[in-house]
Amino acid sequence: MRLRPRLRPLMAPLALLGALFVGLFFRLGGIPLFDVDEGAFGEATREMLERGDYVSTWLNGQPRYDKPILIYWLQAASVQLLGLDEFALRLPSALAATAWIAAILAFARRFLGRDTGHAAAFIAASTAGLTVIGRGAIADALLNLFLALSMFDIYRYAVEPRPALRRRAFLWIGLGLLTKGPVALLVPGAASLLFFALRGRAADWWRALRDPVGWAILLAVSMPWYLLEYGRRGDAFLAGFFLRHNVERFLSPLQGHGGSLLYYLPAMLLLLLPYTGLFLRTLPGLRRMKATPLDSFLWCWFLFVLVFFSLAGTKLPHYLLYGATPLFVLMARRRRELRSTLLAFAPPLLFLALVAALPRLLERFAPGIRNPYMREALGRTEAFGTAWQLGVLALLAAALGLALWRGAALWRRLAAVGLLCSLALTGLLLPALAELQQGPVKEAALLARRGGWQVHGWRINMPSFSVYRGAVTPATASPRPGQVILTRSDALDALAAQGPFQLLYRKGGIVLARLPE
Repeated sequence: MRLRPRLRPLMAPLALLGALFVGLFFRLGGIPLFDVDEGAFGEATREMLERGDYVSTWLNGQPRYDKPILIYWLQAASVQLLGLDEFALRLPSALAATAWIAAILAFARRFLGRDTGHAAAFIAASTAGLTVIGRGAIADALLNLFLALSMFDIYRYAVEPRPALRRRAFLWIGLGLLTKGPVALLVPGAASLLFFALRGRAADWWRALRDPVGWAILLAVSMPWYLLEYGRRGDAFLAGFFLRHNVERFLSPLQGHGGSLLYYLPAMLLLLLPYTGLFLRTLPGLRRMKATPLDSFLWCWFLFVLVFFSLAGTKLPHYLLYGATPLFVLMARRRRELRSTLLAFAPPLLFLALVAALPRLLERFAPGIRNPYMREALGRTEAFGTAWQLGVLALLAAALGLALWRGAALWRRLAAVGLLCSLALTGLLLPALAELQQGPVKEAALLARRGGWQVHGWRINMPSFSVYRGAVTPATASPRPGQVILTRSDALDALAAQGPFQLLYRKGGIVLARLPE
C-alpha cells in the first residue's frame, strides 16, 4: 500500500506504452501486405531500390504518380537496414504514428494538463482508425504527423506570436507536401483561417501567411523534388499527380471510391471505435466552440476536414483522420462527463461480438456469393482456428466484465476495454482478414519465385505479388501462348475461352495458370 502513491504517476505512461505496443507494433510484420495500397507502396519501394532511382517511382515497370517521394525514401531506408519484408515496409508508418501520438501528448499536456494529455494520447493510440493507418505501409500516418505538428504550432503561434513557431509550421507543411501533396497545405491553411476569422483575428492570419522566411523554408524543403520530377517526366507528372490524383480526386470519384454527402458520418463512428460513445458525448461541445480559443481551434480543424471531404468526389474512410487529431483532444477533455455505461460500452462490446461472430457469418453467407473470387476468398475457414475463436471470446468476456464492474471509474474501465479492442484488432481481426485476402497471393508469389516463372498479370491488381516474387509483374491485355498468368478465379471462364491452360495454383480465388506454347 505504501508504494501505491509512488506508482500512481507511472500508471498513465505505462498504459500509453502498452497501447502503443499493442496498436502499432504487435505483429507488425506478422501478416501479409494488403492490396492494393500496401502492395503498391511496397512494390514501388522495391523497384526504387532495384533501379537505384530515388527521384521517380515505378509500379510494375510503369510510372507511378500517386504520391510524392518522402514515404518511399523512408521505406527504402528501412528496407536497406532490415531487409525486404512486411516489418521493414511498415516500420516508417508505425514510427510516424508514434510521433503523431507524442505530438498529441505534448500539445494536450501543455494546454490541458498532464492527465488530459495522457488520456488524449491513449485514446489516439487505441482508436481503430489510427491503429489501422499507423500499421500500414502507406503515406497517411506520416501525413497525419505533419498535419498535427503544423496545426499545433499554428495554435501555439496564435497564443504566443513568435516568428519561430510560425516558421516551424511552414517546415511541417513543406514536409507534408513532400509526403502527400497539396492536402498538407490545404488543411492547415483553411482550418487556421476559419479559426482566426472566428476569433476576429483574420488580419493576424494574413500577416502570418505573408512571412517570406516561412515560404522560403517551405519551398526549400518541398520544391527540389517537384522540380526534379517535373524535369524528368514533364507534363505527364503534372497530369498524373496534380490533375488526376488531386484535382480529379476532388471533382469526381476516382477508382470507384464515391459516396453521398453523409458518407463520413457512419465512417466516423467506425474510425473512432471503441470510443464512439465518448465521441457522441463530446458532440454537444459544438455549441460552445466559441467558449475558448482552444475550443474554436479544435472544432474548426475537425469541421473543415469533415465538410471539405464530404464535398469531395472521391471518398475513403481514412481521409477523415486528417481531422481526427482534434477529436482525440476534445474526447479526452470530456472523458469524465461520460456517465452512461450503455453509451460507453455498447460500441466496443458490439465490435467484439461481431469479430467473434465473423467465422459463423462467413460460413453462413460465403457459399451463396455468386462471384467465384469472392466466394473462394471468404470461404476459407482455416483462417479462424480454435485458438483464434477462444481468444476472441476471452477478450469479449473480459470486456463485458469490465463494463459491469463498478470498482473503478467509468473512464478507466473504458480505457481498459479500449486496449482489449485494440488487441482484438491487431492480434486477431487484421491477421484473419490478411490471411483471407492476401495469404494466397503471397503463397502464389513464393511458388512462382521458386519456380523461376516469368508471370504476367491479367484482370487482377495485386501488386504485393511482385513484392513477394521479387520481380515486376507486367500486365497483359491478352494472354499469349507460353505465358504464366496471375489472375482471379472469376476470370477463368474468359481465360478458358482463349484455349486450354494448365492450372499451376488455385487458392482463395487466386490463380496461376500456364498457357501451352
